[in-house]
Amino acid sequence: MDFEALWLTLRLAVATTAILLVIALPLAWWIASGRGVARALVQAIVALPLVLPPTVLGFYLLILMGPLTAPGRLLIGLIGHPLAFTFSGLLVGSILYSLPFAVQPLVAGFEAVDKGFIEAAAGLGAAPVRVFSSVVLPMARGSLLTSAILTFTHTVGEFGVVLMIGGNIPGATRTISILIFDQVEALDYTAANHTALLLLAICFVLLAALYGLRGRTAWNLWGWR
Repeated sequence: MDFEALWLTLRLAVATTAILLVIALPLAWWIASGRGVARALVQAIVALPLVLPPTVLGFYLLILMGPLTAPGRLLIGLIGHPLAFTFSGLLVGSILYSLPFAVQPLVAGFEAVDKGFIEAAAGLGAAPVRVFSSVVLPMARGSLLTSAILTFTHTVGEFGVVLMIGGNIPGATRTISILIFDQVEALDYTAANHTALLLLAICFVLLAALYGLRGRTAWNLWGWR
């Protein structure tokens, strides 16, 4: 087992999940709070990674991060090197590719919150930030958990985007999914099987925990034990 690839994958998944939750919470609340052309366009942009081939997103990010574009040259001037083929580049790609997995569960959760509670809190003089943190967020905590776990597991299993942006640099950009690809290419099916089983186990345990916790929450809401 390549523990270096495992550690890099877990670091990438944790960092992506943490950053996306910070981005997704206000974005999802804004989407869920109203309607209009602007919101529809933002929702379409957020959902794009669900339908685009990962290689398309990876290709455009690779070009955008390189010296052939103005944003790429600006980045190189600021940090001294291109983002492509670095862990930071992987992080940017993972954030964009996992965006819908963070935002969409939160939008569904926020839309399901009873507006009466929100209006009551606002009527009592609570500021919008207080209403969101004290009323909306606790009532949508199941969706927050779903958002975090789906983002984490999706990032753990990424292949196309990370390969396009990061290549296959041991200790720097080689993730578990790329390691499996390497092992299969080398006809080392035993090692590939062990690595794939580990990835399968991580994702299954997290998803089972998610559905178990959500099921228990639903039972408790109905007063069942």
